[in-house]
Amino acid sequence: MIYLSSTQAANAAKAPEEASSHAQPVLLSGPDVEVWLPGWLKPYWDFLATYPVVLLPVLVLLAYGVGRAIQAFFSRFVHKLTRRTPSEFDDQLVGELNHPIMPTTIILALLIGINYLTLPEFLQNLTIRLLYMILLIIWTGAAMKVAHIMLEMLSGNRSRFRIVQQRTIPAFDMALKIVVVGASAYLFMLIWGIDPTAWLASAGVIGIAVGFAARDTLANFFSGIFIIADAPYKIGDYIVLDTGERGMVKQLGMRSTRLLTRDDIEITVPNAVMGNAKIINESGGPWEKERIRLPIGVAYGSDVDEVEALLVRIAGEHAEVIQQPAPRARMRAFGPSSLDFELLAWIDHPELRGRILHELNKAVYKGLNEAGVQIPFPQSDVYIRSMPGKD
Repeated sequence: MIYLSSTQAANAAKAPEEASSHAQPVLLSGPDVEVWLPGWLKPYWDFLATYPVVLLPVLVLLAYGVGRAIQAFFSRFVHKLTRRTPSEFDDQLVGELNHPIMPTTIILALLIGINYLTLPEFLQNLTIRLLYMILLIIWTGAAMKVAHIMLEMLSGNRSRFRIVQQRTIPAFDMALKIVVVGASAYLFMLIWGIDPTAWLASAGVIGIAVGFAARDTLANFFSGIFIIADAPYKIGDYIVLDTGERGMVKQLGMRSTRLLTRDDIEITVPNAVMGNAKIINESGGPWEKERIRLPIGVAYGSDVDEVEALLVRIAGEHAEVIQQPAPRARMRAFGPSSLDFELLAWIDHPELRGRILHELNKAVYKGLNEAGVQIPFPQSDVYIRSMPGKD
């Protein structure tokens, strides 16, 4: 909170006309501890107040002890309650709230002690403002982390909070961050004596200037909101872009979407590009399963029924091929030098496609060789009608 010093309040009460005719900057002060101090402690406080150099370290030590006591309370009692719940989010929430306690108590002690130091007015006011700024930064970071944890907790209870889901968490996260940053900016202006009304009045002009200067950033931001609302993909999906990139969606941020490829390479794509691109979502549809296709050519004259049964058996024997829907083989075409078959099988996750195709290719090749089925390959016969230099 922001307070007026007692000296400034008295001056304002004595000379209202002068204060109204000559605007004075509002000075900040630390909390007045004498207001809520018990009567039996006031004599000791008055004695220490005559020695500010001693009072300040005493207050810091007391604040450290109070901070440790509050943290111990959180660790021993509150953590015991949260451990009884199956969720880990409440433990994380208590942990995040526990971190700012110690610096907060120490900063409050410094704010109280500075009131009794004989510092120049400018230096005292600057020190108090800086301490309030540190406090604001600490709690702004804590508020962002707590907001994210709360969203994760709400998304886990889909029966009561259907609107908060894994795919909508980035949108709510961005909105909460904007609210927290906006509130922090307002408090920042109050701490430094800046009139927020003037800034709000000029927000329209500033908004136009920022819109022209950061149109790409704003385009990415709004595209990210539309992607979250439309949900063509979500975090954890395997997608393929029209430019050929394929990977798992790891993060959907305010500016860009990040994909992790099978080579463990992270690709960052601006949301404006993602919003206008043709995207194949391999994890979409009624389930996350994916069907793989294995083209195979056998020689003309082969027993097509035997080849079909052999391919289905090989796919069915693979441990990671789903049995429902069952694998199947289809004869697709009469090729130039082969009978073209295709083996169709389902797998649980798109990221398994490469390895399972590799294993099925090897198993099919071995199975056809053991069954005596020939695998043709393109070959050409060259007939020479005459040799150079020969009659």
